[in-house]
Amino acid sequence: MYARRRHTYFALMGGCIGLFVLAWGVVRLWSVPAAVAMCLVAMVIPPVAAVVANRRGPDDRWWDDPSGDPQSDEWWDELDGKKGPR
Repeated sequence: MYARRRHTYFALMGGCIGLFVLAWGVVRLWSVPAAVAMCLVAMVIPPVAAVVANRRGPDDRWWDDPSGDPQSDEWWDELDGKKGPR
């Protein structure tokens, strides 16, 4: 479902921002290598969040799946170039 993917995306990105802020606002005072390691972990999170957010869910309409509505399917086929206009 779109809402679940969106919530997961924002949670991952919030964690990413939190890691950066915590690393350079607090952790660097005790250990610079630990702060750098936290930033390296945070650097990996955005691509993972993008993959999670763009993953196809079981209820999502895929580009070539029929929806079951004949008028909608005809319209999508016309847009995709599978059929000409009526």
